Amino acid sequence: MAKAATKSAAPTVARAPALAGRDFSAKGVRLAVLAPAERMALRAPEASLAALSKALGVTLPKAPKTSAGKGARTAMWLGPDEWMVIDEAGGDPLADCAKVKQLHSAVGISHRNVAISVTGPAAAVCLNAGCPQDLSLAAFPVGACSRTILGKSEVVLLRTAEDAFRVECWRSFSDYAFAFLCQAATDAAA
Repeated sequence: MAKAATKSAAPTVARAPALAGRDFSAKGVRLAVLAPAERMALRAPEASLAALSKALGVTLPKAPKTSAGKGARTAMWLGPDEWMVIDEAGGDPLADCAKVKQLHSAVGISHRNVAISVTGPAAAVCLNAGCPQDLSLAAFPVGACSRTILGKSEVVLLRTAEDAFRVECWRSFSDYAFAFLCQAATDAAA
């Protein structure tokens, strides 16, 4: 009698988040990798914004360099018909938009991005080592956001407090962005 083949379970592999466990501090600047979040790239015409805002639970901002937030969800204006929506509490903005019948394009980008927090009194100086924008409070107030560059990589920058920023970068550039910010923080402290 032949022995029946047994089915073995496939090994489970856990994907480590990019930059897991990294942080850095220098005089006046602290860098920290933020917890994974749900992210969505959203494109929509003006006529669809009311329905999308209702579904997302946050009013999509219509002015350049602005963001809007409610609870753990933030919507950032990136262009005339383009937003990035981030949910830090495990909500699913993509599923929320799936219910909307008005014209729009919603794409999940959670797997693509990593967020780095840059905080402290020298946070803007640290970022300006590689970002050409004026990050003074007058020009880039709390809630301001922009797609810009950091060194040689594209990022989305959001000012979350007077001395705090969220830097969203592609995971493929995350090592570069974090190393760049560490060096800039060291330089800012000197």
